Amino acid sequence: MSDIQTIWVTPQGRGDWSFSGTQLQSGSDLLTSVLISLFSDRVANADDAILDGSGDPRGWWGDDGQYPVGSRLWLLERAKQNQDTLGRARDYIAEALQWMIDDGVVLSFDILVEWTRASVLGMQIIARRQDGTSEALNFAWAWKGIN
Repeated sequence: MSDIQTIWVTPQGRGDWSFSGTQLQSGSDLLTSVLISLFSDRVANADDAILDGSGDPRGWWGDDGQYPVGSRLWLLERAKQNQDTLGRARDYIAEALQWMIDDGVVLSFDILVEWTRASVLGMQIIARRQDGTSEALNFAWAWKGIN
């Protein structure tokens, strides 16, 4: 049985379930897993700088500590638009998706991050499945507002 399909609502900057009329749609399990992994706020590490000044490490209350949900991409919201930020973004993406490799969902991921335009970080993720097929996921709208 497939999971409930999650879609990204770009204008609102959030995920939502996909409906057909009053029925929840299923399918796109890989996309749903990637969206949740990347765009849920993972708890910050003890040595992470929280640039919004709040000191709030975010994260999900249900994390067990061993397998935190989400990514630390949120830490880049006030980062400078430079190569260091691109490197950190790539590392945070790889960290967030690693559970799918560990669980055998995919064999590997190819991750490309780039500045698609001023203050907009884009990413392309190619998921390589165990059966030799692959699926490309593009997020050219990701993380608007980086300095």
